[in-house]
Amino acid sequence: ALYINLLSKRIFEDYSLKANALESDLALHQRKSSSPIVIIDEIQKLPDLLDEIHNQIELNKKWRFILTGSSARKLKRSGANLLGGRASWRKMFPLTYVEISNKLRTISDLEHRLLVGGLPSIFDSPEPFEDLDDYIQLYLNEEIKAEGLVRNHEGFHRFLLVSALVNAKQVNFTEIGNDAQIPPRTIHDYFQIIEDTLIGEMLLPFTETPSRKATCAAKFYLFDTGLVNALLRRVSVCVGTPEFGDLFEHFVVTEVKAFLSYFGKKTEIFFWRSTSKFEVDLILKKSRSKMWAIEIKAKNTISSKDCKGLLAFSEDYPEVKKIIVCLEGRHFINEDKIEIIPIFDFLKMLWADELGL
Repeated sequence: ALYINLLSKRIFEDYSLKANALESDLALHQRKSSSPIVIIDEIQKLPDLLDEIHNQIELNKKWRFILTGSSARKLKRSGANLLGGRASWRKMFPLTYVEISNKLRTISDLEHRLLVGGLPSIFDSPEPFEDLDDYIQLYLNEEIKAEGLVRNHEGFHRFLLVSALVNAKQVNFTEIGNDAQIPPRTIHDYFQIIEDTLIGEMLLPFTETPSRKATCAAKFYLFDTGLVNALLRRVSVCVGTPEFGDLFEHFVVTEVKAFLSYFGKKTEIFFWRSTSKFEVDLILKKSRSKMWAIEIKAKNTISSKDCKGLLAFSEDYPEVKKIIVCLEGRHFINEDKIEIIPIFDFLKMLWADELGL
């Protein structure tokens, strides 16, 4: 494939200054190779290039462009040609279970995955914490600064630290603003920047339970567990701790999102929490009659207390498939007709598309 990396200063300047740079490179590539694939990395750095890509697609239908980027914000704000009808959107996730299943077989392996995260260059790194620190400094801070997305860089860095503290929790802009000493409106804008730059994502609440009023605040997840730990300077994670529980939930939620995205599923994804404190970590909805309620528990033994949220939700949706993902040693269905699935069994079933999502 022809690979064009706009992070390279020389290539960026060539493409910025020469209107026919892409046309010339395509012609040269055509003489050297039969491959029709053209990869342009960090496309958001040159939004105007999308017009020329559009033109080349029209001139020669054989070209297949793969455009990668770490931010949609600049493209949206510049009014760039988003190739409507000529391009499809794909989101990349951290390494998933099927990509590292040979290195994710034991609870110790799971602790490592939750600690260092799933960025490919960091997962196998001999110095993952140093590499994550570099990622935060060189990308999260410098790239945000370079894009001109924020004015108060010190305030944004404080916000990043607080965002790690509220990871896997419902978001209250006022409380976060108080903790970071930043106005709530600015906090709202910062969360939008984080979503646009693909650093994190909100999980919306499910509010369609008629008999129990649901809360309306969304939950927030950074895109990778390793990033959470690096921001919080956390260098170990052990089963049985609250930190492990939060990261375990984060990991399972990300795996489900990745599966739905990569397989092109139309299933909607939510969480549910009632004002009376009943909660279910994931609600997956294909239709009103086809839903899954998944509770995520980092526990070796599931008790009746762990089933309360699922049972409360099923009062409104009796046909919902109820699942608890946990650290139990066996896969079974309990007396409440809740399927108890050990984590590695769940991951195998998920990626084999055996859950029917």
